Amino acid sequence: MNKIFLSPPHMSGKEQKYIDEVFKSNYIAPTGEFVTKFEDSIKEYSGVKYSLALSSATAGLHLALRVLGVGEGDIVLTSSFTFIGSVNCILYQGATPIFIDSDSSWNLSPKLLKKAIKELPQKPKVLIVTHLYGQLAKIEEIASICKENNIYLIEDSAESLGATYKNRQSGSFGDLGVYSFNGNKILTTSGGGMLISNNREWIEKAKFLSTQAKEPFLHYEHKEYGYNYRLSNVLASIGVAQMEVLNLRVTQKRDIFNFYKKELSDISEILFMPEIENSRGNRWLTTLLFHKTNPIKVIEALEKESIESRPLWKPMHIQPLFKGSKSFVDGTSEDMFNRGICLPSPTASQDELYRVVEVIKQICH
Repeated sequence: MNKIFLSPPHMSGKEQKYIDEVFKSNYIAPTGEFVTKFEDSIKEYSGVKYSLALSSATAGLHLALRVLGVGEGDIVLTSSFTFIGSVNCILYQGATPIFIDSDSSWNLSPKLLKKAIKELPQKPKVLIVTHLYGQLAKIEEIASICKENNIYLIEDSAESLGATYKNRQSGSFGDLGVYSFNGNKILTTSGGGMLISNNREWIEKAKFLSTQAKEPFLHYEHKEYGYNYRLSNVLASIGVAQMEVLNLRVTQKRDIFNFYKKELSDISEILFMPEIENSRGNRWLTTLLFHKTNPIKVIEALEKESIESRPLWKPMHIQPLFKGSKSFVDGTSEDMFNRGICLPSPTASQDELYRVVEVIKQICH
């Protein structure tokens, strides 16, 4: 049997053509027309004024904190139910992460966010909110809370490119936002990310820092330290081709979710990740919870049939790295971690998806 992967890359067909153009131009380093084209396509798609193509979304989050002046002694609030890349950037800056649990949306709880702001002895400087598995958090309410309390808002939209709330793109609500183009994302350049904002100064500063903070002299002059964080022209050319089919990919991912939901509808113990009202997720991965069945048994059964699946993210507040860290939790994300699974969501044939469904039915019944 062919291996069914969790979320393999899917090419548009134009990637090789654009890569060939890059090699003909000999601009393969982190400069060239395709970097500009990729940045422009993200700006146009997201409706945000400025963008910066980077080596990863983690680099984008790091630069976002840096341009906002986050440093040692500062508090950064963040979603607990997320990938560690959302949190490592806080450690890079010597700041203190404080974790906020999820609510029934699976994303950050506005109620617990308010509680944290009220009870912490020190005012938080920034909130990093993750839009989990391509589904938007209650971003309008969260943005309002941040504005009322003068807290910068960074959207970790690494998983949610193409998702919308009230027809507005994920990543465009905060002071800054990031997208990921890792190999398993809905749009991939093999590795890469994008930082976006409506603040020109922040993006210009981030660009300066992402290219080793070189001062504008003929020789190499440095007044502060920077990073090697820019995306290459080669990878940007892949991104340009991928952007041309992004809306199709969102439709395909949503079709996969709808297929799973329909085919597993007779199993009453299964609960799929919801969409909040007025939102349209990209359904990057189809994720669900079991009421009775142990998800590890399902993962192991799928693996025997050469089908890749995974547990949900282990919440940050119970990771060994953050033992003793302050958190505002009520057990929601821990419960979901213990009961949840990510199903393979490739743009595959229905025959392959039926293979997944049959294994789940056998286990649950």
